[in-house]
Amino acid sequence: MKFYSTNNKEHLVSFQEAIFKGLPDDNGLFMPEYIPLLPPSFFETLPQLTLPEIGFHVLKQFIGDEVSEPDLQKLIHDSLNFEIPLIQVSESIYSLELFHGPTYAFKDVGARFLARSLSHFIKSTNKKLTVLVATSGDTGSAVAQGFYDVANIDVIILYPKNGISEFQKYQMTSLGKNITALEVDGVFDDCQKLVKQAFLDKDLSSAKNLTSANSINIARLLPQSVYYFHALAQIPLKEGMEYTLSVPSGNYGNLTAGLIAKRMGLPIHQFLACSNSNDTVPSYLLTSEYKPKPSVKTISNAMDVGDPSNFYRMLDLFDNSHSEMKQAITGFSFTDEETRTTIEAVHQDHKYTLDPHGAVAFRGLESFKLPEKSIGIFLETAHPYKFKDTVESEIEQTIEPVEEISSEIDYSIAFKNDFEAFKDFLVEM
Repeated sequence: MKFYSTNNKEHLVSFQEAIFKGLPDDNGLFMPEYIPLLPPSFFETLPQLTLPEIGFHVLKQFIGDEVSEPDLQKLIHDSLNFEIPLIQVSESIYSLELFHGPTYAFKDVGARFLARSLSHFIKSTNKKLTVLVATSGDTGSAVAQGFYDVANIDVIILYPKNGISEFQKYQMTSLGKNITALEVDGVFDDCQKLVKQAFLDKDLSSAKNLTSANSINIARLLPQSVYYFHALAQIPLKEGMEYTLSVPSGNYGNLTAGLIAKRMGLPIHQFLACSNSNDTVPSYLLTSEYKPKPSVKTISNAMDVGDPSNFYRMLDLFDNSHSEMKQAITGFSFTDEETRTTIEAVHQDHKYTLDPHGAVAFRGLESFKLPEKSIGIFLETAHPYKFKDTVESEIEQTIEPVEEISSEIDYSIAFKNDFEAFKDFLVEM
């Protein structure tokens, strides 16, 4: 399998080169040259397969022989060594709980796979890599934990000042060693712009061997397809049954991974792209005009993205056809007030505790109004404790801590929103 840039389909690179580069030189995004269709025999045995076994069958389609089968099996087993259960919330709505990994968020899946993939390939080179990542919350935590103390890899995490929860900040600023966290005076889009500018500076990118750990890196995105298969593996696939997947959406890597899973043959009838007030993509689906705008702060902060990178991968999958995308995806956006109301109502009616991101996706399913013989699955992307203040105020209960926070450990560096300063910082590292 080769990978092309969304800006130039003629220039093909290997999986290894794609994940080392992170971003093509032409400022596009890497995509697989085709989406393989899995055989019927795979879907017949799907309910009997473990999560790592599903991961191996799915990901080997893209990696091919660049990693030997035994090494790939070990790599995937090490990456997906936690549960991703499907929990019934109401008669026809289920929650796919993606928060049982080490940082209690769905980003653990992609970040752990990327870290282990880079570590595998770097053993055969004398390279030292610098991983750059912009985060609106959970990505930074997952990347920090996934790459912590990995030899020959330095990680620089950029996060917006006052734009993430205290627990999210603790998870990425309490490690030290090869993990550096920069608190940028700006919003997530500013952080993401600094990272992209660094990649487009060819001298800097080459000198520091830059790669990305955001979902712009194809090795962060592809593993996320795996849990869509795992979700349906936990429900008997019935003829005539329609499955709707509701995805809380910020940078749209999660949704793009789901679209890839569908192209591989997974019988998903409809996707819901559910955003908070940062509604760039739902607005596009409604109007056919893509109008990126500055992000606004919400209680579902991991989705506070005004110009999502992976939208361009979505366009690529649909050959830039708005009408085809709109057939496959229905867009919704919800305010903080609607999100809070949903957390309260679901806890009261179903005894299930949502985090703000899962609440946005659940409300999307309710607004979509599932037809008969349909099952709705929403992605619960983070543990409610990561947003305890918001959630506790709605459910009027205390959430048991998943991990104690020490405010005395903070290795973060305050940083201005300035590319030249950022470039100087990287050069002097």
